[in-house]
Amino acid sequence: MEGTESRSGTVSSVVADWSLVFWTLCSVILPVLITLWCSFQRSRRQVLIRDIFRKSKHDWHYTDLFGQPSYCCVCAQHILQGAFCNCCGLRVSEGCLKKADQLFLCKEIMMRSSGGAHSSMPHHWIRGNVPLCSCCMICKQQCGTQPKLCDYRCVWCQYTVHDECMMDCLKTEECTFGEFRDLIIPPYYLSTINQMRKDKRTNYEKVVPYCRKHWMPVIILANTRSGNNMGETLLGELKILLNPVQVFDLSKIAPAKALQLCTLLPCNAVRVLVCGGDGTVGWVLDAIDEMKIKGQERYIPQVAILPLGTGNDLSNTLGWGAGYAGEVPVEQILRNVMEADGIKLDRWKVQVTNKGYYNLRKPKVFTMNNYFSIGPDALMALNFHAHREKTPSLFSSRIINKAVYFFYGTKDCLVQECKDLNKKVELELDGERIKLPSLEGIIVLNIGYWGGGCRLWEGMGDEPYPLARY
Repeated sequence: MEGTESRSGTVSSVVADWSLVFWTLCSVILPVLITLWCSFQRSRRQVLIRDIFRKSKHDWHYTDLFGQPSYCCVCAQHILQGAFCNCCGLRVSEGCLKKADQLFLCKEIMMRSSGGAHSSMPHHWIRGNVPLCSCCMICKQQCGTQPKLCDYRCVWCQYTVHDECMMDCLKTEECTFGEFRDLIIPPYYLSTINQMRKDKRTNYEKVVPYCRKHWMPVIILANTRSGNNMGETLLGELKILLNPVQVFDLSKIAPAKALQLCTLLPCNAVRVLVCGGDGTVGWVLDAIDEMKIKGQERYIPQVAILPLGTGNDLSNTLGWGAGYAGEVPVEQILRNVMEADGIKLDRWKVQVTNKGYYNLRKPKVFTMNNYFSIGPDALMALNFHAHREKTPSLFSSRIINKAVYFFYGTKDCLVQECKDLNKKVELELDGERIKLPSLEGIIVLNIGYWGGGCRLWEGMGDEPYPLARY
C-alpha cells in the first residue's frame, strides 16, 4: 500500500510539474504569437494603404490623430485616425480610402478649356470638415458648428455653405477663386497655354484669367529641412489655398526645374515665395541666375521670403521677419506677398584662388548675398553644415540648431583655431593695402544683420559710420 501511494504521489507531482511547464510556455508563447500576428496585420495594412496612396490622384497623408474633430466623407462617422488629402482637404477613415478614390475627385491642376482665354469653371464642393470659424456665403452665419458631417466648402475659392443653404444654382455657379484669385494659376490656364505651345504661339500675355490687369501668380518653393521643419505643414496648407501645380517641395525637385514654370506665365508678373532659411534663398537666387544665362531674363520673378531657417539674416534685413513659427496664418502670408513692394538687392561674386607653385586648379567662384567671412564664424557654420548633412534627423527645431551653433562657438573660443589670422591674410580695399591688427576673423557685410540678428555695422563704437545700403 505504501509503495502504491508513493508511486501515485510521484505521478501526480510529475503531472503537476508538466502542467506548470505547459501553462508557463502558454503564458510566454501566446503573447508573442499575438504580437507577431498584430505586427503582420499592421504591416499588411500599411502595404495596402501605400498601394492606394500610390495609385490615387489625391495627395493622401496618413495620420494617427486628427488635430480637430473630423468626420469621414464617405461613411460620415467620427474618425480619430485615417487619411487626409493635402490638396482638397478630403478626410476619410482607413476603411473608406478605396471608396473615397472612386467617389471624390481631387483638385484638377489642368482641365480642358473650350471657352478660350476667358474660360471659367464651376465650384468644386467638398462636404464636411469645414475650417473653424467659417462663414456661410449665403446667410452669413457660422458653418461647421454641428457635431456631424455637415456643410460644404469649395476647394478653390474656400467659400463655405450650409447644407440647407446649398441651392441648385450654387452647384453650377462659376467659381471666382476667392480672395487669392490674383495668385492662383487656374486649371484652364495651363490647358490653354499647352494648346498654344502645340500651335507654336508664345503670346501668353493675352491669356490673362478673369480679364484682370493685376494678375501676379505666385510659385511656392519650400525647403522641408530648414530650421524647425515646418515646411511640410506649410506645403499642405498652401496646396489647399492655391493650385497644387504651383507648390514645390525643394527636397524632391531642384529650384531651377521648378522655376521653369515662370516661362509659361506672363513676363514680369510672377512672384516666388521661398519658405526656408538664408541658404535656401541663396539656392533659389542661384537658380534665377541660371535663367539669365539661358536668356530668360524677361521671366525673372520677384522673390519673397518666409523665414524658416535658424539665422534668417537676409529675411530680417528685407523686412520679412527674423523667424516664422506658425504664429501668422497662411492666408495672411499670401496677403503680405500680394501687397509687398519690390526692392533691389546687391549680390557679389567671391573668387577663391589657390596660391600654389603651379596654379593648376581653377579658381572657385561663389555668390555672396549676406556676408563673406573668414574666421571662427565661418568655421562654426561649416561644422554645423557638416553635422546636419551627416545626421539631418537631429536638426528638427530652431532651438536645437542654435544650441549646436553655441556648442561649436564655445569650442572654437577654447581651441582658437583661427588665432593670428592677420599673419595669414592680406586685405586690400580699392587697391590699397590695409594694415590689420591682431584678429581672428574678417567679415564683409552686404546686409545689416549678421549671425542671427546682430547689427555689426551699427555697433562699431563711437565713430559715426554711414548707413549701410543693401
